[in-house]
Amino acid sequence: MAAVIAAPASGSGKTLLSLALLSWAQQNGRRIQAFKVGPDYLDAQLLSQASGLPCRNLDLNLCGETWVRQAFHGYGGASELTLVEGVMGLFDGIGSSTTGSTADVARLLDLPVVLVLDAGGQAASLGAIVRGFRDHDPQLRIAGVVLNKVSSPRHRELLAEVLEHMEVPLLGCLPRSEALALPGRHLGLAPAHELEAPEQRRQAWAALASQHLNLERLIPLLQAPRPGPHPLAHIPVEHGQPLPVALASDAAFHFRYQETSELLEHMGMPVLRWSPLADEAIPEDAKGLILPGGFPEQHAAQLSGCTRSLSALRSFVQQRPLYAECGGMLVLGNQLTDLDGTSHRMAGLLPFTAQRGPLQVGYRRLQARRDSPVVESGQQLVGHEFHRWELHSNRPSSDRSLLWDIEGWKVHRHSEGWVDQTVHASWVHLHWASSTTICSRWRAALEAGERRSPSASSAASHPNGSKPSSNAGAG
Repeated sequence: MAAVIAAPASGSGKTLLSLALLSWAQQNGRRIQAFKVGPDYLDAQLLSQASGLPCRNLDLNLCGETWVRQAFHGYGGASELTLVEGVMGLFDGIGSSTTGSTADVARLLDLPVVLVLDAGGQAASLGAIVRGFRDHDPQLRIAGVVLNKVSSPRHRELLAEVLEHMEVPLLGCLPRSEALALPGRHLGLAPAHELEAPEQRRQAWAALASQHLNLERLIPLLQAPRPGPHPLAHIPVEHGQPLPVALASDAAFHFRYQETSELLEHMGMPVLRWSPLADEAIPEDAKGLILPGGFPEQHAAQLSGCTRSLSALRSFVQQRPLYAECGGMLVLGNQLTDLDGTSHRMAGLLPFTAQRGPLQVGYRRLQARRDSPVVESGQQLVGHEFHRWELHSNRPSSDRSLLWDIEGWKVHRHSEGWVDQTVHASWVHLHWASSTTICSRWRAALEAGERRSPSASSAASHPNGSKPSSNAGAG
């Protein structure tokens, strides 16, 4: 069965090892399914690119045990090999607990752990680290260790001797190499589409696996799990009128889970790609619009000049449902500050300005204050927040445009988001597969929009459509 690639902490080399194994498998014609523990988008993009298959997230906090099992066996069981990359350190969960951690996922799915260790600047001390992780939780099985940043053959011999005394298998030694370093951005690794020479990188990662990993011992650890039904098989197929949905998809908007598009297609809402950065009109057939997260702040100047896209957005939302989360929400405000601190005009649909602020990250418990296109009043969900920008608005706490009350670890209960008949906008990311009611309500919102204005989709394609007031969304 598949193994979990884990480490004591972020930055130890989990992603590098995962990319090496995935690239080697693809180069050798082995179908391999990658998974990523937690809510991460950027690592998942890289894993998808290396494997040639969409990486799936295994997130106990967002989706629960049932979905994680279904996804693992449904997607993983359809491949020859399967790999699960962990998140942060092996035991790191919500706050100071292990809740939802890589260790929790490994225990739930009964998977062995391959521990990746940054071995730079140490020899005998490695034993204390390995012993601590091996013995900390007797329910976990450490199948072996891969050492990263091994500086020389002599260094390798020293480390191998330490592990041999402990009877812990050494599964590979990755050399210290700046050429293999992955560039970063203000929210983590750079998106996959920004990496230069991707094919050469995949070849280098595959060569790294061939030359420096014990594939005879590692590959058997990556055998696919017992197959299960497709994770969406239990959801009835929608045979009614197709209701196409425009999905913003370009360098500014690309944080999304693969299952969202699959759910939409499954439930009769075919996805139409739309690039705001290309200054395109919203597709004429679109009955709804989704603005996912991403890096609009990185492209704020270009977005501000996309007058056709912004005008189409203003016209569209007068009649049709709009779902926006995190970065997707930022384009709806009056002003957005870019990475250099320069402010740029946005769509002006919601009365806020956005600029860089402190990092906000963590799981959030949500309770809807009002109905929106995807939630109903009083509904409780779990989402994830991860951003470095903040909104400035003069809304009182009693304002009817507030979407929901949220709280989390060390985060006091407060109100957040924007809502009206057609708009759902929030910092919080939702995993739509975690609750089928989300997609069902979305389809119902599309049907209601169709009843309100059968010709609204054609208006969205004209940049001269009338503009709502800057207080749209205020309830």
